[in-house]
Amino acid sequence: QVQLVESGGGLVQPGGSLRLSCAASRNIISFYDMGWYRQAPGQEREWVATISVVGRINYADSVKGRFTISRDNAENTVYLQMNNLKPEDTAVYYCYVPTLDSWGQGTQVTVSL
Repeated sequence: QVQLVESGGGLVQPGGSLRLSCAASRNIISFYDMGWYRQAPGQEREWVATISVVGRINYADSVKGRFTISRDNAENTVYLQMNNLKPEDTAVYYCYVPTLDSWGQGTQVTVSL
């Protein structure tokens, strides 16, 4: 089993930026595809971005051009840089390892004036 700990969420104004981090309890970043998901109040959890072991990256259309997923294998950490944030980006953001079906506890992102 692996533990995933997200951090970096907070309150930001529209147009602002945040960088989320997902730290793994052991060295898995190099060996598994990693993903970010989010869940807004009253809505289902939705996929945001994925970075594969070989570096292939995909984004949901709603965040394409604004969000950037990356990873630091040495630090066992995956990042989600979020720019030009919009109120509709407000959600709890989760880190996910599909192969292990492991989720982090989530970090709240609120975009509001």
